[in-house]
Amino acid sequence: MKENTRAQTPKRGAVFCLKVLLFITLFLLFFGFFAPGFPQIMVFSRTAGITMTTFVVLEIILMVVYGGYAVGKKKSKEIIPPLCIAVFITDIVTFLQLYIMSISRWPRAELVWLNLATLLFVFILQVLAVILFVYLGNFVYFKLNPPEDCIIICDCDADALQLAAHIKRYRKQYRLTRIVSYKDPELKPLIRHNDAVFIFNVPPAQKAAIIEYAYKHYTNIYVQTDVADVMLNTAKFELMDDMSVLHLPVTELSFEQRFVKRAMDLLVSGIATIILSPLMLVIALAIKLDDHGPVFFKQQRATKDGRIFKVYKYRTMKVHEPGEEFSATENDDRITRVGRILRKFRVDEIPQVLNILKGDMSLVGPRPEMLENVYRYTQELPEFEYRLRVKAGLTGLAQVAGKYNTSPKDKLILDLMYIERYSIWQDIMLLLRTLIVFFKSEESTQGFSAPNQPDVTLVKHEEKMKEPAQK
Repeated sequence: MKENTRAQTPKRGAVFCLKVLLFITLFLLFFGFFAPGFPQIMVFSRTAGITMTTFVVLEIILMVVYGGYAVGKKKSKEIIPPLCIAVFITDIVTFLQLYIMSISRWPRAELVWLNLATLLFVFILQVLAVILFVYLGNFVYFKLNPPEDCIIICDCDADALQLAAHIKRYRKQYRLTRIVSYKDPELKPLIRHNDAVFIFNVPPAQKAAIIEYAYKHYTNIYVQTDVADVMLNTAKFELMDDMSVLHLPVTELSFEQRFVKRAMDLLVSGIATIILSPLMLVIALAIKLDDHGPVFFKQQRATKDGRIFKVYKYRTMKVHEPGEEFSATENDDRITRVGRILRKFRVDEIPQVLNILKGDMSLVGPRPEMLENVYRYTQELPEFEYRLRVKAGLTGLAQVAGKYNTSPKDKLILDLMYIERYSIWQDIMLLLRTLIVFFKSEESTQGFSAPNQPDVTLVKHEEKMKEPAQK
C-alpha cells in the first residue's frame, strides 16, 4: 500500500541512525587501537586534530564516491566491497599522516612491523563491522518497508521479459504483480492501486500521458532510458523573457579540461607502468611459456572522431586466422589456460597504459569496441556513433556500472551520460570506483552468451507471468 512521506520518516530515520553508528564504530576502532602507540591522539593536539579531521572528511568523500551505505537500494553483497575499499583507503591515508606527524627520527624496524600489523588487525575488525551493519541495515529496512507492488507497462509481454528478470532479482524491493499493455483499458486503475510502474518500450505520446497520470496519483515511476532522455537530463533551464526553455548546448571539452585530462592520463599511466612493470614481465613470460605464441594481442579500434588505432592487450585466446575475430562467449574454447586467469583477475588490459601514453586512449572514456561491432551496432542503433565524440578510455561509466554483456543500447546510454556530464571530478570518481570491478561476481564480467541458446530464467519467468496475477 502507498504511504506518504511523513509516514516513512521514522523508517528512514532508523537507517540514518545505523549509518551514523557505523561511521562512529569505524572511527573508534581506528583511533582506539592506535591510541597506545600514539598517545598524542588522545589529547588536544595538532596531530589529533589533523588526523581525525582527515579520517572524517576522507571517509565521507569516499563513501559518496563508492555509493555509501545504500541499504534498501542494493543487495548486501553489492554494498560491502565498495564500503570496504573506502575504509581501506581512509585507513592507509590517515595512518601515513599519523605516522609522519608522530615520529621525530627513523623508527626501529620492529616498531614499524608492529604498527603495520595493528593496521591490518584494525582493518579486519572494520570489515567485520561493515558486514554486520550492512546486513543489519538491510534487515531493519526491509522489516520496516515491505516490497513495492509494481507493474510493467509495455508494448507487448515479450519486450518486458528482460526487465522482469531484473526486477525478479530484487524481490525484497519489488513485488511484480502484472505485465500489462499500455493499451489495456484497466491501465489507470492498475496504476492507482500499485506503488510503482515500470514503463518499457511505450510510444512517446502514451508514455508522457502515463507518467503524468502516475505522478498525479503518487505512484513511483521507472522509465526505460532513451538517448533523448539523457540529453534532456543534462539540459539547462533558461528563461527567454518569460518563456521557460531547456537549453542543450553542444558538448565539447574546454581547453582547460583537455589539458588537465591529458596531464592526468600521462601522470597516472606513467606511474602505473613503472609500478606494474614486474607484474607485466611475469605475465609476458607466462603467456610465452603456455603456448609459445605472441605476448600481445593487437586489434584495430575506433577512438575520438572515428580515428582508427591499434589497441594493446595481453593475448588470452589461441592464435586464430583473420576473420575469426569476434567477442568471446561463455566457456569459449579459444581462451588459453593463462588467458582464463588473466580474464578472471581483469589484468589482460594492463598493456593499454601504453595506448594512453601514446595518446590513443584516455584513462576514462567509452571503451573502444571492435570495428565489426561498431559497424553492426551503428546499423542497429545509429546513435551509437555518438560515443566517438570523446577519446576512448581504459575504464568508464559503462564498465563500472554495467557488465561485460550489457546490451549495446544500455552501454550507449551509460557512455552518453558520462559524455554529457563530463567533469574532472567525475573522471577521478570513476577511476576510484573501477576498483569495484575486481569484486564483481563472475556473471558481471563473463562473455556473451553463446548464440541460439535460450535464456532459461526468462523462459521460466514468462511461464510464471502467464499465471493469474495475485496480490
